[in-house]
Amino acid sequence: MTATPTARLPRGSRGHGPASSGRQAGLHAVILAMAIACGLTAANLYYSQPLLALIARTFGVSQGAAAIVVTATQLGYAAGLAFVVPLGDVLENRKLACRTLLVTAVALAVAAFSPDFTLFLVMSVCIGVTSVVVQVLVPFAADLAPAAQRGKYVGRVMSGLLLGILLARSVSSVTAAAWGWRSIYVISAVAMLALSLVLRRVLPEHRPATAVRYGKLLRSALHLVREEPVLRRRAASQALMFGAFSCFWTSIAYELVDAHHLSQLQIAVFALVGAAGAAAALAAGVLGDRGHGRLGRGVSIAAGLAAMVLAWAGSASVILLACAAVLLDLATQGHQVLSQRDVYALREDARARLNTVYMTSAFIGGSIASGVSGWLHDEYGWTGVTVFGAILPLLAGCSWLSDVIRERSRPGQAAVTGQFPAARGRDRA
Repeated sequence: MTATPTARLPRGSRGHGPASSGRQAGLHAVILAMAIACGLTAANLYYSQPLLALIARTFGVSQGAAAIVVTATQLGYAAGLAFVVPLGDVLENRKLACRTLLVTAVALAVAAFSPDFTLFLVMSVCIGVTSVVVQVLVPFAADLAPAAQRGKYVGRVMSGLLLGILLARSVSSVTAAAWGWRSIYVISAVAMLALSLVLRRVLPEHRPATAVRYGKLLRSALHLVREEPVLRRRAASQALMFGAFSCFWTSIAYELVDAHHLSQLQIAVFALVGAAGAAAALAAGVLGDRGHGRLGRGVSIAAGLAAMVLAWAGSASVILLACAAVLLDLATQGHQVLSQRDVYALREDARARLNTVYMTSAFIGGSIASGVSGWLHDEYGWTGVTVFGAILPLLAGCSWLSDVIRERSRPGQAAVTGQFPAARGRDRA
């Protein structure tokens, strides 16, 4: 493998200088394609959440068993983060992305026509594993963008990803109301196939800068877990926060159907409240840049706990449940942005692997919480779900408080939660 990075824009977009309008237009087209691809692919992880009652009815399983679909998809995504994303450092990125999307299309198509629940679960895992193509495209966009405009272009790709996540539940509810719950899997399979063809034509070839053996890359990620205490704490805290988020959204469809008798179209409208998370991401980034990351994480954790308490106390009102959903989305997104900021500050030369550890931990936490949530709803109803959901941010708060005590006991040592440092943070926070 070559030791020289290769990232050429499509032939028609290349100009004679960095200011060439043709090259800029080509780059805009590439970034737009990446943003759309990230949004449509990330949405695969969330389509099933508002459909669980319908899936349970189709396959003749309990609601708790149906909730395992969310767990399987998220566990698959965690496995993909751990074992597929690192391939972006050893394989040519365009081929990796396009071929992975083809596998996603096949998994979605098989899931759409699965005759039994077991096969559907297996395909859900495959959908999760291959949907990590978004984590290949985001750093790819960073490599393509000019250094002076890197933040702008990566932000555009991330906005596409976030939009896909926020709209996924509403889109799947609408299509289920119109054509049945299987329809979203057919539609997404076609979309993945189309994306693969479009990206094959639009994306430039991009080879990794260094030839690193795959096994060595995986081992180095494990070394980071051992050597970076800040990484361990932030990953654990986000796993708990994302667990509360997944717990709520896995069981809320049951509550809305069983207790409030909402239709799939009404559930689609309810799911739109997740758009509040986008505002939290922007606000959290500004807060972190101003050196208030620790305070912001504390506020986010407290908001997550308050959201689950509100979800319990306001279970009789759809409006109060929507308010709880907004608060929980704000809390989870805000905590993620601030925690990732701390994690990326640890080592400039290992940010991809740091992100792999961090995001894998988050989705493992989310998948476990989803499975537990389904069982709790079967056994103890919405009260059991919300009590469990409240415990998770409470545990994250204990970790945050431990950080505060640790930092105050070493006042002479700069905290990683302040200004974004270039140096390593092995012994910080």
